[in-house]
Amino acid sequence: MGQEKTTLEIIAPSVDEAVSRGIGQLGIDREAVEVEILDSGSKGLFGLGGRQARVRLSVKNGSPEKPIIFDPVIHEKKPLEAKPKISESTDGDEDLVLRSSRETVKELLEKMKVFAQVTAHYTEPTEPGEERQVLVDINGDDLSILIGRRSETMNALQYIASLIVSKELEKWVPLVIDIQGYRARRIRQLQQLAHRMAEQAVQSGKRQTLEPMPANERRIIHMELSNHEQIITESTGEEPNRKVTIVPKK
Repeated sequence: MGQEKTTLEIIAPSVDEAVSRGIGQLGIDREAVEVEILDSGSKGLFGLGGRQARVRLSVKNGSPEKPIIFDPVIHEKKPLEAKPKISESTDGDEDLVLRSSRETVKELLEKMKVFAQVTAHYTEPTEPGEERQVLVDINGDDLSILIGRRSETMNALQYIASLIVSKELEKWVPLVIDIQGYRARRIRQLQQLAHRMAEQAVQSGKRQTLEPMPANERRIIHMELSNHEQIITESTGEEPNRKVTIVPKK
C-alpha cells in the first residue's frame, strides 16, 4: 500500500489566512502542499452571521501519518483565556481601556443608526482575586431593539465590541454591555425564579425545567442554587434551546 499523506484541516476568517496558518503549523513552504478549499466562508454584518473558511492542506510526498485536525477557534482563544492584567493610565487622562470601550460601542451604535448615551466604568470584583470588568452602560429612549429576544442582540453587540477593543489594545478586555439597567434587573429576576422553582421542585418531588436560556443566564441559576441542600441543577438539551432543570434530591 502507498503512504498516506499528512493532512491538516484549518478554519480561519479567510482562505488565504487558513492556508498561511496551515503552512506555519506544518513548518514547510507553500509549494510543498496541495490546497483543497472545503468552504470559502462568508462575511456577516459586523461579523454576525458570517461563516469561516475551511481548507485542507496535504503535504506532497509526506511520511505516513494520520490526518491532523487543528481547531483554530480553540487556538485563538488561548491568549484571551489568559486574561492579562489590564493596565490603567497614570498621567491623569481618562483610562485608555475605558475610552476605547466607550468609543467602540458608540461607533457600533452609530453604524446601526442608534443614538444613545454611552458611559464606561470598572466594576468591583465579586470574588477575591477576580479581575475587574469594564461595564459599558447604554441609556436612551426606546432601546429595546438593542436587547433582542433572550438578550441575543445585546450579547452579540457585547461580543463584537469585546473583540474590537481587545484587538485594538492587543490585550484581553473583559467587557460587559448593559442597556438601561437590563442586566441587573434580569439577574434579580433569575435569582427569584431560581428559588421559586426550587421550592416547587421540593414540594412536588418532581423536576422543574426552565425556559431555554443563554449560557450566562443558566450560570446565574446554577450559582444561585449551588448551596441548596434539597435540589441539584443540571443543563439539558442542545443550543440554542439548552435549559436548566432543577431536580429534587432523593
